Amino acid sequence: MNPEELLNEDGNAAKPKKESPLISLERDLKFFYESIREVAVEIMVEGLSHYPIFIAHQHELSLGELILDRNGLNTEWSIHASTLEEFVDKGVIKPILKERFIKSYKDPYEYMCLFVVVPEGANFVYYPYPTA
Repeated sequence: MNPEELLNEDGNAAKPKKESPLISLERDLKFFYESIREVAVEIMVEGLSHYPIFIAHQHELSLGELILDRNGLNTEWSIHASTLEEFVDKGVIKPILKERFIKSYKDPYEYMCLFVVVPEGANFVYYPYPTA
């Protein structure tokens, strides 16, 4: 009998816990935040939208425009830039829920609005920009 079998009642070796994808996303956001903030301000100043949305993903995605590619940057996440208007046009946000989204939208100068896509699903997250 192996010593590992004595320590584990079920006979299986201890499996390391898989790191939450949000931990690696937070690491990448600390690296990306200046670029994301720049693009958010540009979207608003150019009048494209008052509601920039950034899509964080690890797979192929056909929503928004790629601004940070994980392959070229040696990170775990890619970031696409989009807007509330595109999310409504593509049916990600239903038109009847647009006003609810706007009411819950946080100050885009202080928070990045992220649509985080993982294999289990997707959700909106507001992540604060670091203060100087």
